[in-house]
Amino acid sequence: MTIKQLSVFIENKQGALLRVLETLKAANVQLIATTLADTADFGICRIICSHPTTAFHQLQEAGVAVTLSDVFAVELDNRPGRAADAISAIAKEGIEITYLYSFLLAGHGILIFRTDQTERAKETIILAGLNILTDHTLRQLAEG
Repeated sequence: MTIKQLSVFIENKQGALLRVLETLKAANVQLIATTLADTADFGICRIICSHPTTAFHQLQEAGVAVTLSDVFAVELDNRPGRAADAISAIAKEGIEITYLYSFLLAGHGILIFRTDQTERAKETIILAGLNILTDHTLRQLAEG
């Protein structure tokens, strides 16, 4: 009950990010969320998109360094404090979060996070009454 996320390693040079975005555009892949973190030499662009497997293969064919990984996507009510409630439930179980980002989509808060404790996180999310999104349900939200 996870979704697929692309992690794209991008050199810190002019045009590198545009090359990735143009490749996804040509493959008719819709971006749902992106986050970019950089260091002196390269950036890591994490992407949630409409067709992650297609995107992965197209980027590989274009010679882009990319990985495909599993992350959780939890749907939250669009009310203040709901992210804190979700993270509190996870933290109480001692589940470590590697990274996290969030966004609004079709009036819903979406919390994306990665953990190495996948099964425990899944159980905790379900017991907390939170809604875990799949690639399919996230794509449906994005399409409206």
